[in-house]
Amino acid sequence: MAYQFDFTPVFGNAGLLATGAGFTLALTAVGAVLGIGLGVVGAVCRAWKLAPFDRLFGLYVEVIRNTPFLVQLFFIFFGLPALGIKMTEWQAAVLAMVINLGAYSTEIIRAGIQATPRGQIEAAESLAMTRTQTFKHVVLRPALAKVWPALTSQVIIVMLGSAVCSQIATEELTFAANFIQSRSFRAFETYFVTTAIYFVMALLIRQLLIQLGQRFVVGRAR
Repeated sequence: MAYQFDFTPVFGNAGLLATGAGFTLALTAVGAVLGIGLGVVGAVCRAWKLAPFDRLFGLYVEVIRNTPFLVQLFFIFFGLPALGIKMTEWQAAVLAMVINLGAYSTEIIRAGIQATPRGQIEAAESLAMTRTQTFKHVVLRPALAKVWPALTSQVIIVMLGSAVCSQIATEELTFAANFIQSRSFRAFETYFVTTAIYFVMALLIRQLLIQLGQRFVVGRAR
């Protein structure tokens, strides 16, 4: 007997999917801002060998890059309460995403900083620019311009990876999809629509980050 497609239960819960997608985007936005911020700090410490922080960030990067994101999430949500550190599903999901993205962005941004020619820094010093001005305009902004495409891709990877946050009952898009499927038993239709939503969100985020990069990073770095 041929399978009968029925998207009615899925579209009937469009509001639930929209809420889940919004939650996913919120997680991504907060995680991206804080994660890249953490990455900048880590990249500076590692690129300029600021002891002992360079070794601490080096250890942090290796631990995060060599362990599954799901295990990191479980450790934060289920493991830390054993030490008296309790948090909500939202807080655990955000913290896991920040820590994960921070490790990867540390290495991405470090590569951009190390690609800055020494001559540019010396030229800035000869123009009597302060250390803060040199770092902001000569080191950081050009470095971010070089690695912005890689950072954009990493943010999208983290957004897609946020689907595992449904495992701790974070009410993001995959959690909503699982809820709909468990009640409608229309697995194909539910996950087909969910896949399409993730695909569209990834494209939109990529375009948004490209525009932001052109306006605030790449354009000003020239």
